[in-house]
Amino acid sequence: MRLSVSVLEDLLQALPHLRSQIYFKASLTALSHAMEDQVLAGADSQLVIASFQRERFYQQEAHRYLRISERSDQVYVLAAPETSFTHCSDHYETIAFDPTDSLSREWHLIVVGDQYATCLVCQERESAGEEGESMPPMDQVRRFEGVWTFDRQVSCQAADLLLDRILAYRPELATKIQDAKARFLVEKPQGFQNVDPGPFADRLVTYLQVGQYKLLKAYRSIAAQERKERLVNSITAAIRRSLNPNEILTIAVRELGQALQACRCILYRCKEADAAATIQFEFLGSSVPSLLGQAWSLQDNPLFQDILQTQERLYVEDVQTDPRLSPNQLKLLAPKKFTPAAPLWMTAGIRSWLMVPVLYQGRLLGVVELHHCGNETHHWAEDELDLVDAIATQVGVALIQAESYANLEDLNQQLEALDRTRSNLVAITGHELRTPLSTIQVCLECLASEPDMPVELRQVMLNTALTDAERMRKLVQDFLTLSRLESGRVKWHLESLPVQECVDLALSSIRANQSRGALPHITAQVPSELPLVKADGEWLVELLSKLVDNACKFTEAEGQVTIQATSNADQMVEVTITDTGRGIEPNRLETVFDRFYQEEGALRRTTGGTGLGLAICRQIVNGLGGEIWAESAGRDQGSQFHFTIPIVGDNQELQTAGWGELPQPKEL
Repeated sequence: MRLSVSVLEDLLQALPHLRSQIYFKASLTALSHAMEDQVLAGADSQLVIASFQRERFYQQEAHRYLRISERSDQVYVLAAPETSFTHCSDHYETIAFDPTDSLSREWHLIVVGDQYATCLVCQERESAGEEGESMPPMDQVRRFEGVWTFDRQVSCQAADLLLDRILAYRPELATKIQDAKARFLVEKPQGFQNVDPGPFADRLVTYLQVGQYKLLKAYRSIAAQERKERLVNSITAAIRRSLNPNEILTIAVRELGQALQACRCILYRCKEADAAATIQFEFLGSSVPSLLGQAWSLQDNPLFQDILQTQERLYVEDVQTDPRLSPNQLKLLAPKKFTPAAPLWMTAGIRSWLMVPVLYQGRLLGVVELHHCGNETHHWAEDELDLVDAIATQVGVALIQAESYANLEDLNQQLEALDRTRSNLVAITGHELRTPLSTIQVCLECLASEPDMPVELRQVMLNTALTDAERMRKLVQDFLTLSRLESGRVKWHLESLPVQECVDLALSSIRANQSRGALPHITAQVPSELPLVKADGEWLVELLSKLVDNACKFTEAEGQVTIQATSNADQMVEVTITDTGRGIEPNRLETVFDRFYQEEGALRRTTGGTGLGLAICRQIVNGLGGEIWAESAGRDQGSQFHFTIPIVGDNQELQTAGWGELPQPKEL
């Protein structure tokens, strides 16, 4: 059987003065339970008719109707069957109507007694989706249109309509239904007659309070979500605004610490194998000691070791009761390093501890930590923990982006340097090789074609060819030397050496190979008490020769070149070659050490050379464990080249190295 006419429509047609209202599912639930509570609180027998749309809705309330049936023999329950709901006459009458019946879209509860009457008759309204399509709504936002009233006339009319529906489905109940109409559907006074409406009101107030609590909880959830999105957006904006990891991490720590009101929020970068990490970023929310710049133990921290294993956040609500942080457990973790000193979380004042790894594709990049300090523990809610996880994910992406950008910048700089090297190599080799080759070719052709050439001119030709051949040999030798140094194929033979001896050898080499004319005035100032250095003698002499030769090249014969050596507090000997020559522009003090660098350009310079000398010097100093740099006040202000060499560690080597008394400073 299928009835397509709605009970609500029949009721509104029978009583035209009624006006329907809109109710949400939560409101209908509250009203239904309040009406049922009023029935359960009374002692009189009442007519109760309930329509539940579907069997599953009825099953949630079946126990209440068992209790109601104990107070009345006129209880009727209707529902569309889904599993076991059928026509039945047990504790009360059940009516299984056709699922296609209009009742399947309605919700009814009618109570009619001698003292009062009330009814709730509603029909569900379809929720429209996009473009008017119907869609199943969420349970709490389902909407119904209908009537709820304590008017006896309306309640009796609604009961009469539903009893007729019941009779259509279960004709065998005709006698019982006729008795119900005769007993209850009669004219009586309106309102409550000697009945306390307290149970009804109490239930409504309870539902109102529950609704307010759920609303407040929803607002809190929305606020937490909004706070999370705002925080994530602020860090995302920082990532978009800057690729500087320090700026991004500073913002992340500050925003996260403020959002969660932590006593301390720290962030440090680390890898799986690190024994300790330096705390680089910190937010302090209260009067707790700062940890910024301190070394944070990792290898001896069992919590960090757990993070490495799980790659998930770790939360300790009370460090004083966590078994992993007990002194006995720490002693088992690092027995050789364990001391009775206070653990790090005690010195830092930590009571509740949250650690979240910063990961990218399973690779550990760092850790975010939140500390709650003081005597009381602190509980972080699940949404707060999820927020820290989201921030850690954003931080991981930011670090990878910044790292990739830095690598790209380095790669671009390397490519630009290679391009400059290629251009300089082409220009220099074209000039330095072609010019002497042309000269040698001309000289040899003249010697071969002019057998009667005077002896004096023949000697000039031979000397010119030999000079240019030597020039080419030096060029090729510099290429090979720099290649060996840069490729790491040089085997360093370190020994204890006096700097003065190496300076003398370098000056002798310069004087023996001098072909440019008069040298500037060279002064060597090496103290006799200067300690020995640990270096390769051959390469140290080569280094000094090239630096002094470079100074002489750019200094007039009337100028001055000074060699000085001193020891510093870093267990290094610092050697300085100072000249009064051409000088260097301040913006080129670093580029002078680049390969093929030529101050005047490869094809416009007034001095010879390949531009490889200072590049070779830098490679030698790096190989010996020192540093090299240049200083100059600018054009025509002279220049100073400094380099450092390690001092021999054992002072006894001064006596056993086989060197006599060091010579006094002298002028050359």
